[in-house]
Amino acid sequence: MQVQVLLPGVLREHAQGADEVRLELADGADVRAAVAEMAGRWPELGRRLRDETGALRRHVNVFVDGDDVRALSGVDTELRAGAVLHVLPSVAGG
Repeated sequence: MQVQVLLPGVLREHAQGADEVRLELADGADVRAAVAEMAGRWPELGRRLRDETGALRRHVNVFVDGDDVRALSGVDTELRAGAVLHVLPSVAGG
């Protein structure tokens, strides 16, 4: 199945400048598999998304079809064909 991932400007440089990528994943794949696929293709992007244990960094927010995965099943959230993932790092400042 194919899913679409939208990347903000701050992460695009780590995915060869792409603002959108399409991933081919196994049926029933979850967010963890999508992040692993991106990390495999673009290791620097993977380091921005995951910590040294492989867990999603706490300042990285992932939305599936507009829903925050933290309100769903986290990285275990199952994806459907055609799903749209938004990857958004938290913004801090004052």
